[in-house]
Amino acid sequence: MTAWSFHPGPAIFGGSDAAARIADVLPQDGPCLFVTDKGVMSLGLANRWIAALEDEGHRLVVFDAVEADPSETTLLAAVEAGKIAGVSKVVGFGGGSPMDVAKLAAYLIGSGDDVDDIWGVERATGQALPLALVPTTAGTGSEATPVAVITCVGDEKRGVNARALVAAWTALDPDLTIGKPRALTAATGIDAMVHAIEAYTSAHKKNPVSDLYAREALHLLGGNLLLACEEPDNRKARGAMLLGAHYAGIAFANAPVAGVHALAYPLGGIHHLPHGLSNALMLRPVLEHNRAAANELYAELAPILCPDCEDEGSQSRTARLIEWLGELVVASGLEPRLRDHGIARDDIPMLAREAMKQQRLLVNNPCPIEEEDAARLYEAAW
Repeated sequence: MTAWSFHPGPAIFGGSDAAARIADVLPQDGPCLFVTDKGVMSLGLANRWIAALEDEGHRLVVFDAVEADPSETTLLAAVEAGKIAGVSKVVGFGGGSPMDVAKLAAYLIGSGDDVDDIWGVERATGQALPLALVPTTAGTGSEATPVAVITCVGDEKRGVNARALVAAWTALDPDLTIGKPRALTAATGIDAMVHAIEAYTSAHKKNPVSDLYAREALHLLGGNLLLACEEPDNRKARGAMLLGAHYAGIAFANAPVAGVHALAYPLGGIHHLPHGLSNALMLRPVLEHNRAAANELYAELAPILCPDCEDEGSQSRTARLIEWLGELVVASGLEPRLRDHGIARDDIPMLAREAMKQQRLLVNNPCPIEEEDAARLYEAAW
């Protein structure tokens, strides 16, 4: 056996009583920074959680100014709000954006570090405040990972990847995901599937345990995504999606994502497309690009989604996997082309240049992606 390592992530509280259980384990000393967004607050999703935390004696400082693709300005505002209030712990509540801001705020307040000193991999080595994360969508897996992504000056996506960002606790409460719109369910679900696929084929740190999580994630997600889209109140499907997204998060926390994400980031940073949608748009072109290099691995995954292809050759299984995923994007209700979302063909050279800034992701791709490759892949997606 070759050398490898695996980090299991936060302690998990599952079920509709998770609010009280998180409130019980959070340290009692000092106020709590509660990071969320205005959409979550307006829907009342946080009400039960806020009440549970306050009932246990936690004084909350609510920061609800997080936007999609959160900016560095927003992050620093959350940090400042926490410092002024003297918070001693942080709860991130919502989709990937509030959770990413919460992770970095907990670290920056606790460590005293400057954010410009920690961009990249394992540069954050200080001590974060105690952190709990509560996802309200089944997709990003941010509650499981040591990664946070922020949009900086010039619409560049920059990330911090460090074990110090991993939450102490997470809560998987399917009730928080019930009734979400189809487009959100589809985009976040496909995002989670990309996490599983890219973790399984990652050129760095792929290992037997991350593979186990990636395969089970794909099984849960692939078997329930369309059901969750078509029956938004189906609690069983929603619970399976939430668990699948978490498993995928654990997988890519250990075996990092690659080319699909690298090419998706400029679509979010520049054109402000939702992250899951950006991944869905680039999924098929990047898998086709990787086909020769990752054929055997794709072939291993194919029967999870296409059980009737198990007895076929590896090339055929890989083709079936790619075709199945392309059909899933359409069946979920997402429009599958860049031009469907107002992106001009003339933007492709600029998108390709921006994608090259994501070297921390591109190095994990099973097949190299140079700038000319990126332009060709955007062209294929257009």
